[in-house]
Amino acid sequence: MESKKYASYAEIERDLEILKLEKEISYHKLVLSFQKTKESITPQNILGGFFSSFTEYFSHSYGQILRSVLPIAINWFINKKRGN
Repeated sequence: MESKKYASYAEIERDLEILKLEKEISYHKLVLSFQKTKESITPQNILGGFFSSFTEYFSHSYGQILRSVLPIAINWFINKKRGN
């Protein structure tokens, strides 16, 4: 970062005021983010998120599950009929 050269104390004060305001804005953004996170961490939201991701995962892989379970079920049924 390049050093800035100031011609007067007024320029220094102005930059310090800008930095102070940027710091306050960042602090308030952090506080707001923390509050939103705190509100979103409830048992209902956690369980709801878990179940929605669980159902989404299995809804997309339904065909693959069916293809892997179907032969096992058919073999079990055939062996049951034979008495094995």
